[in-house]
Amino acid sequence: MVTALITVTVVAAVVAAVLSLPWWLPGRIVALRGRLFARINGDEGIAVPGDLIGVERFREVYGHPAAGGRSKGAALSDLFWYWLSPGAHVHQEHLEAGERYDEVARTTRRYLAVPRAEAEELAHRCVTRVLREQAVRKGTRHRDAARLVRLRDLMMPVWAEFYYELVFGEPCPRTARDLIVGNADDVVTALKCCGLRHMGRRHRLTRYLAGRLDDVRYPLPEGLSGEERAFYLQGTFFNTAVVQMSEAMAHLLMVLARHPDAAATALTGDDRALDAVMQETMRLYPLFGVAHRITTGDIDLDDGTSLPEGSVLCFGYPEFHRAGFADPGRFDPDRFRDGTAARELNHIPFGIAANRPCPAWRLAPITMRVAAREVLRRYALASSAAHTRSMPNRGPCLLVPRHAPSARGARKDGRAWTHRTVLLFMWARDRAEDVWRSLVQLVLGTYMVWDARRQRLCERHFAQLETSHASSRSGTR
Repeated sequence: MVTALITVTVVAAVVAAVLSLPWWLPGRIVALRGRLFARINGDEGIAVPGDLIGVERFREVYGHPAAGGRSKGAALSDLFWYWLSPGAHVHQEHLEAGERYDEVARTTRRYLAVPRAEAEELAHRCVTRVLREQAVRKGTRHRDAARLVRLRDLMMPVWAEFYYELVFGEPCPRTARDLIVGNADDVVTALKCCGLRHMGRRHRLTRYLAGRLDDVRYPLPEGLSGEERAFYLQGTFFNTAVVQMSEAMAHLLMVLARHPDAAATALTGDDRALDAVMQETMRLYPLFGVAHRITTGDIDLDDGTSLPEGSVLCFGYPEFHRAGFADPGRFDPDRFRDGTAARELNHIPFGIAANRPCPAWRLAPITMRVAAREVLRRYALASSAAHTRSMPNRGPCLLVPRHAPSARGARKDGRAWTHRTVLLFMWARDRAEDVWRSLVQLVLGTYMVWDARRQRLCERHFAQLETSHASSRSGTR
């Protein structure tokens, strides 16, 4: 009797542990990855904010002139170069300060300096074209049918077309869009440790861009070779821009799906109200988890803290964005509507001016407004999936056409019940995916960290540069 009771208890405990996995395992994996990033540099890795540098010093240290190293001297750089290959050595985010960076940054600013009306028209054209194409693919017989989508997948072709036209000044052909989406999806999937790299997909885009260098709207950086110019286009516009805008839009649309009042606000045409929704979305779900910087000189703070040259600072955006807010996990756009300037809050979705802010800080909100409203004009959104910062599940969402009877309040055909059933299915599928994906992330993330350390892409690049410079100096004597 006692043995049977113990057996039943053990079985019940195991079943309870298995059933509870979706509620605790994904968070543990994300926390483990964060600790891994902070410690991969050994004793050099310093978390900010953390025990040594508090939240109140975050901006000061982030914007310090000596906190400007991007890649050289950090083991963590090998991992980011691994994820962003090929061409990470000319990626604007990872270039060290100097003439090459200045020339690359000037070129990027020129491409992104689009008049507001032109940017809005281009964004509207791209999102309309992609949504119409998907509706046609769905078929006219089912035009009133709701459908499940992954929001990041829905948005990626939009931004592939947008940035293609920004670079080449012509509508994006389907073959080019497929190459860009394949490349961007592979990069972000690897970044989230949900899949291994497929370098063949990335190299196909590189070869395509290398054959189009004479077709761009503005001259590319002269200090780069032909191959490096292709890498520059790929990394800046067709990796970072497409990935980040797709992620940002997926977060925004997930928020609008979970908060109908925010969706109604977005449709009113009030830009300030929609901007507050976007600001709060980017506060809760910053696109960057950890941004690492290498100190190029000693940093001595007023409180006596000293950071020696060569220190690797791991700036945690999520921790900073939650500090100083009441009930920081709650979605509340009023935080940005009460007259408090965003710069006075712990909120830096595009970085800060003193340390290379995101070059799309002006363009991104303009185009996101247009894209969000165009989606909302066509669809009512609903989602029962978990919404996390890194969004590894790509944003599951139910799209209900606005012209569908259920969207106008009809209930006779049972569509409302069907939609609830779909949302229940989405919830169950999302919980199951959370468990499987967490295990995949643990295994693949471990492998990629090992493989990145084995290849040492960043370390070898700078070692080769130093060898080349040493040879040049000896040759001139």
